[in-house]
Amino acid sequence: MNEYDSERMAEILEPHNYSSVNEPDQADLIILNTCHIREKAAEKIYSELGRLKKINNKNDKNPKIAVAGCVGQAEGQEIINRSPIVDLVFGPLTYHQLPEMLESIETDKGFPRKKLVNIEIPDIDKFDQLKGSRKSLRSISSLLSVQEGCDKFCSFCVVPYTRGVEISRPASQITKEAIELIENGAKEIILLGQNVNAWFGKGLDESDWTFARLIRELSKLEIERIRYITSHPRDMTDELMRSHKDIEKLQPYLHLPVQSGSDKVLKEMNRGYTFSDYMKIIDKTREYRPDIAVSGDFIVGFPGETDKDFQDTLKIVKEVKYAHAYSFKYSSRPGTPASLMENHIEEHVKTERLKILQDLIKEHTRGFNKSFVGKEIDVLIDKPGNGENRLSGRSAYLQSVHMDGNTSMIGEIIRAKVTKSRDNSLECVIL
Repeated sequence: MNEYDSERMAEILEPHNYSSVNEPDQADLIILNTCHIREKAAEKIYSELGRLKKINNKNDKNPKIAVAGCVGQAEGQEIINRSPIVDLVFGPLTYHQLPEMLESIETDKGFPRKKLVNIEIPDIDKFDQLKGSRKSLRSISSLLSVQEGCDKFCSFCVVPYTRGVEISRPASQITKEAIELIENGAKEIILLGQNVNAWFGKGLDESDWTFARLIRELSKLEIERIRYITSHPRDMTDELMRSHKDIEKLQPYLHLPVQSGSDKVLKEMNRGYTFSDYMKIIDKTREYRPDIAVSGDFIVGFPGETDKDFQDTLKIVKEVKYAHAYSFKYSSRPGTPASLMENHIEEHVKTERLKILQDLIKEHTRGFNKSFVGKEIDVLIDKPGNGENRLSGRSAYLQSVHMDGNTSMIGEIIRAKVTKSRDNSLECVIL
């Protein structure tokens, strides 16, 4: 989602004579787009600002410095108090106002500038106000935000406070943006949302559409592949699961975070489902699409997590056999109910459990990739690889794929045979 927001900010600024540069010391404007999900990600912003301060001291440009995204939304004025080099702070719901914000911090003399914090949730949907065209973006695999915000209020999560309530973009708006991306060379569209499968809105025919219906209609466009991330188990409908069988362009990949395998911990997390509920979704989806690759997210060391709770998490990993998964130690976020819970787990216990979990996930990922050796697969080539005459792409199952080939093939879906598997990628030869 932050990658998508960064792309849109660049598009908004383009008509105002801004273009991207490769190094901060070349910039007139530096925007740090931030994440607030974990403490480490939030603190990283301040170390980056410290680095930029050193650059500024050696640089006559005096670039405007802005902090965007969820850290900006959550911390507001505190960012400027802590790092006075920051001129502008804004959240993910107000970046469509970026040109006006930049204008407002200017002074007649140009420097020093006014300071501005803009984190008020606007009355008008930002997507209605975005003026940048996706036609300026050239990407084989393109991001398209269809839903934003969250109403789930998991006890560990700041997203409802930084991204706001769940909002679904109208199908007409989504379709227009998809067409722009396709016209500019997109072969794959990745539909985005904090709870992307919670999308529900007005269709092109003015009737109410489900997320599965939206995917089906988008599949009628001249696009090769469609994916979606990230889904919530509570919003997985039978219609959506069946779509992986019925819609050819919808890829056999499902990212479905579970967070824990313990019913007790899931309840404390306010996830709204049980181990059994989650497994029913996986089993049903695999009935429709037996080869589907499943990935997930895990949090270890949630307050009160016992050894038995952790063993339940290992159990669900073994049962699902994830093709890939992200896993993290629990990070207390200010203002969330979990931060006020008792029985926080000691850091060394969280570290030990995380290593055990990650080792198990890696074992399944290696096994999943190894099962492709000798098979033929379709690969979307999206960029040059490392080395001369090397190409990189993605399989239908979102595996990284590398091979020898000519760069003229970038943007094509080619047939290839898997010759070798690695922990996180496949090696192929073009057929």
